[in-house]
Amino acid sequence: MAGPHILIVEARFYDDLADELARGAIAEIEAQGGTYERVSVPGVLEIPAAVKIGCDASRAGKLEKAYDGYVTLGCVIRGETTHYDIVSNESARALMDLTIDDKIALGNGIQTVENSDQAWARANVSDKNKGGGAAAAALAMAALKHRYGAGA
Repeated sequence: MAGPHILIVEARFYDDLADELARGAIAEIEAQGGTYERVSVPGVLEIPAAVKIGCDASRAGKLEKAYDGYVTLGCVIRGETTHYDIVSNESARALMDLTIDDKIALGNGIQTVENSDQAWARANVSDKNKGGGAAAAALAMAALKHRYGAGA
């Protein structure tokens, strides 16, 4: 598959972490000859809806170029309440539902961590580079869809 086009959806609750995750994702997409568009949402819980909106617009032909895959980026850091569990579990569930129900190629780069040090270790492109890993997953799944003719 030549030149996959990817939608990056990033939660901006932690701007610096989002930027670093995006840096890794963009480098991976460009390294594999792809192009991308970025959209931002306030937090991780809004990511699945943004992916669904992008998917529907792409399939309806409302975009200049259809998306071959999706990369989700964000970070959930455990706090003092159970909100962490709700955000982590519900966003993951909704994204998994989209991958199965809508048959989309998705790389989930939402980091669920205990503290800021863990978040930075995963975001830094010089360390675990989870943004790059999420992009690589989306690109691999887009190639698989293309191989089997699974459509947009």
